[in-house]
Amino acid sequence: MASPAKPTDPNNNNPDRLRAVARYSGIGVQMAATIGLSTWAGYWLDKHFQTETPWFTLGLMLLGLFAALYNVIRAVSNGE
Repeated sequence: MASPAKPTDPNNNNPDRLRAVARYSGIGVQMAATIGLSTWAGYWLDKHFQTETPWFTLGLMLLGLFAALYNVIRAVSNGE
């Protein structure tokens, strides 16, 4: 008779698991920083040029979003 599988210990401090958590946390912080900085730059440009509609904010925010998603997909697919 086969022995039942051991339940995983949620408090397991496996170094590989900790490395994976750190890697994915870093990717999240990088994504937030990219989107945040590009949005801030667009907002600053809209204020500097006194635009009536926030085209710089929208454009740079979308550019930052796509750049962040590209970096996430590249990092996950490469297994960095």
